[in-house]
Amino acid sequence: MALMITEACINCDVCEPECPNGAISQGPEIYCIDPDRCTECVGHFDAPQCVEVCPVSCIPLNPERRETREALQQKYLRLKEKGLKTG
Repeated sequence: MALMITEACINCDVCEPECPNGAISQGPEIYCIDPDRCTECVGHFDAPQCVEVCPVSCIPLNPERRETREALQQKYLRLKEKGLKTG
């Protein structure tokens, strides 16, 4: 699954620089995660870094984007192949 940021986001700015795939950006009101770029840090770390640093625990799994670890690994490899930011 990709991750998502909920309305509980306080715009503290700590998650965006932690994302090795550049999947997090400032939205109109809160930060948001591009599910096409989110690999839950598979390929980089053992745990999602944004979740690790979030002070309000507002980054759950996105139930609309169910992906296996293998699918997340494949997404990471595609991003890397395209030369997009991957850490």
